[in-house]
Amino acid sequence: MKVLITGCAGFIGMHVAQRLLARGDEVVGIDNLNDYYDVNLKQARLARLDGAPGFRFVRLDIADSSGMAALFRRENFEGVINLAAQAGVRYSLINPHAYAESNLTGFVNLLEGCRHGGIKHFVYASSSSVYGGNIRMPFSERDNVDHPVSLYAATKKSNELMAHAYSHLFGLPTTGLRFFTVYGPWGRPDMAYFLFADAILAGRPIEVFNHGRMQRDFTYIDDIAEGVVRVLDRPATASPEFDKAQPDAATSWAPYRLYNIGNHQPVDLLAFIAELETALGRQAEKRFLPMQDGDVPATCADTAALRAATGFNPSTPIKEGVRRFVDWYRAYYNIQTT
Repeated sequence: MKVLITGCAGFIGMHVAQRLLARGDEVVGIDNLNDYYDVNLKQARLARLDGAPGFRFVRLDIADSSGMAALFRRENFEGVINLAAQAGVRYSLINPHAYAESNLTGFVNLLEGCRHGGIKHFVYASSSSVYGGNIRMPFSERDNVDHPVSLYAATKKSNELMAHAYSHLFGLPTTGLRFFTVYGPWGRPDMAYFLFADAILAGRPIEVFNHGRMQRDFTYIDDIAEGVVRVLDRPATASPEFDKAQPDAATSWAPYRLYNIGNHQPVDLLAFIAELETALGRQAEKRFLPMQDGDVPATCADTAALRAATGFNPSTPIKEGVRRFVDWYRAYYNIQTT
């Protein structure tokens, strides 16, 4: 299969590209290499892909309408995986226009490319953030998600709606994946676990929001990548059981699907920090703070639909995932074990 991966220099993008290349697929990866976080880390991820048989990199922003149209005209993609987006809940409070440009305009450019390019399956990253103010656990794809608590979440919900419109109007198979707190080697430096590791090793206090009363469905990166590839291989189809009088938000009369990808094992934030402290061999000094705007106290994924569709369920234990992250972190930043 020939696959376009957007955001290929990103955390999830690199891992998904490696899996596709390892099985012999041809991958064209694009990324704008913006400076939202350390560009050197993005370059280092790209270096792991460069030279691999079947991989080509094109520096391109998905918000570049003419550039994206030209890319789709040049290439004959069979599948598209969109992992490019302006990420981060908190940053959306500071720079909202970046989210509109990348997550909305860029997404339309991809939908148009898929529409005119005859793409067999468009898979895109949504987010657990779309569940917003929901408190019923675990979060199900069938739940109403009309109450986002951040602009980032609102753009991801918008992506799902836009994808459905194209599935309905043009028969484009689309599948949205709601990722739950992804962590692991080569991760994003703006994520809490990464910030914690950096601060603990530097002897700085870590900021623990909502006074530590938080739970997250931490999901290891290898499980995320496996889920993405399995979904790619199963293009969305119309649901013959769909009832417009009692609509199921996760399916449609059009070739459209939504899946959670999470570990289905929510972990207390303080327990996660304890695992990090154990792996690092150091104790953290904690500064307990109130809840931040746009944040939620807990997340937990119902993954029954993903398991039924693909036979796969994320399962990497937190202890193992944290250890692998810390091993990578020490190696990448050349930090010796003490």
